[in-house]
Amino acid sequence: MPLFLDILIIVLPVFLVIGLGFGLKMAHLIDASFLYQLNRLVYFLALPALLFHEIARADFSASFNGLLLAGMLAATLLTFFLAYGFAAWRGYPPEACGSFCQGSFRGNIAYIGLAIVFNAYGGGGLASAGILLGFLVPFYNFFGIVALLLPHRQRGRQFGPWFWIRQVGGNPLIISSFAGILWSLLGMPLPKVLERSFDIVSGMALPLALLSIGGSFSLQRLRGDISKSLIAAAVKLVWMPLITAGILLVLGIRGRELAIGVIFAGTPTATVAYIMAQQMRGDAELSGSIIMLSTLLSLITYTVALVLLEGLGL
Repeated sequence: MPLFLDILIIVLPVFLVIGLGFGLKMAHLIDASFLYQLNRLVYFLALPALLFHEIARADFSASFNGLLLAGMLAATLLTFFLAYGFAAWRGYPPEACGSFCQGSFRGNIAYIGLAIVFNAYGGGGLASAGILLGFLVPFYNFFGIVALLLPHRQRGRQFGPWFWIRQVGGNPLIISSFAGILWSLLGMPLPKVLERSFDIVSGMALPLALLSIGGSFSLQRLRGDISKSLIAAAVKLVWMPLITAGILLVLGIRGRELAIGVIFAGTPTATVAYIMAQQMRGDAELSGSIIMLSTLLSLITYTVALVLLEGLGL
């Protein structure tokens, strides 16, 4: 029981803040216009500041684990091919195939993943997770686009190299992560004034991100095919953490780094999957259903995953 309570103390506060965001929306204290601006603030300022700050002041050589990154990439690729193959085998329409595949592997590592890691392991864990995120986000962006466009490959729409450069290189989370990595490698201290400024700005990143997720909850997004949504959510929340844990254990990764890998792998489907599905001829309703179901169910799967990791001494 004490172990279970310890895990709840890590996981439950994150979801209570998400619930607070939903409650504020229901009470009409925040609205869609506010949430749009809040998302922009978090995405373009608060989270980049948090990532840069934590990574820049960390020892990159001590915080970066190439085997952890390789294992995460391998698990993501396996999940991508499994989900796409399953959707093709079941004969899903191109729109549903793309959204199903993306929803099965693209996790909300920036908002929920970082929050869980920070609650569990503090600033040290956050620095390691931030460096990992810097390498994973471009990978997720690229394969998220591939998942949505690949089913339409016979319909003649082409995307040149500048499209891919903008999608990957223009992401503020990627830019801030690599800026922090460069600063860390150079071994330069942050001036005290900047240090304290970053402390203030980055401190609002995770609370505002979680409020934004809760405020964006909408039962209307559950209009997509529930059976497809449940399968995709199961792949994202059960299969992906399991295959990630298996690969990382084979690679000899244990302790905090194993937990960070499992936490990232077990994140619910990213909210951006819904936006991308709208813009790239995916099934937006299906994407919305996967996001809602995976986010709600992740409270249970996270608790179980962390109890198992701690209970087995991994």
